[in-house]
Amino acid sequence: DFQGNPTNFIGLEHFRYLLEDVNFQQSVKATLLFVLYTVPPTIIIALSLALLANEKVKGIQLFRTLFSSTLGMSVAASSVIWMFMYNPAIGVINRIIAALGGEERQWLLNPDTALIAAAVATVWMNIGFAFLILLGGLQNIDSSLYENAKIAGVSYMYQLRRITIPLLSPTLFFVTTVSLIHAFQTFGQIDILTKGGPMNATTVIVYSIYREAFINYNFGFASAQAVVLFFIVLLVTIVQFAVVERKVHYQ
Repeated sequence: DFQGNPTNFIGLEHFRYLLEDVNFQQSVKATLLFVLYTVPPTIIIALSLALLANEKVKGIQLFRTLFSSTLGMSVAASSVIWMFMYNPAIGVINRIIAALGGEERQWLLNPDTALIAAAVATVWMNIGFAFLILLGGLQNIDSSLYENAKIAGVSYMYQLRRITIPLLSPTLFFVTTVSLIHAFQTFGQIDILTKGGPMNATTVIVYSIYREAFINYNFGFASAQAVVLFFIVLLVTIVQFAVVERKVHYQ
């Protein structure tokens, strides 16, 4: 219990209750949607920025610094910035929408938009890390391959499909796996931006564990959720290595 005293052992009762608990089912759904909203956009945007920053043009170092700058900010600081940006009264996002003639929204107070708003903030936070790793992978590709491709007169898109993506696949595999694990473990931005609301729309599994353990003092139920989360992440990782890694091209 919350005083540290052992209570009665009830076997698998917590896991049986999990299957029937509507709130836990909602947290699983919110977590899966959050992963879908954050991981693919993060990889796509970071890869696009890395391809741009890998070009040998004057002043590109400035852009490399800008693109990776989010890596130097904590989750708490970034979340506070986005909380003010989403503020319905003084937030810059609503100001821009109003200036363009659009309809202002309660981004973090509307169940239909709260999870997406948190996901957008998370994508911004994670781009810096993914960008740096992908840029490093791009710079490790032998430049002579591109020189031969230019001599052969092939297009940029053909080089991207036949040279860049295959040789970058180990780095993409690493970034995707790490991003998936981090997405399932998201907590800080949810706690600061929405507290799991409104109407549990942003209560991901980790926040549900925190709420059950340290707010409701239901440590047994929280521990059961933690075990379920562990096996979900383990299953996703196994699928990644069993299916996706087959398409990875190791030099």
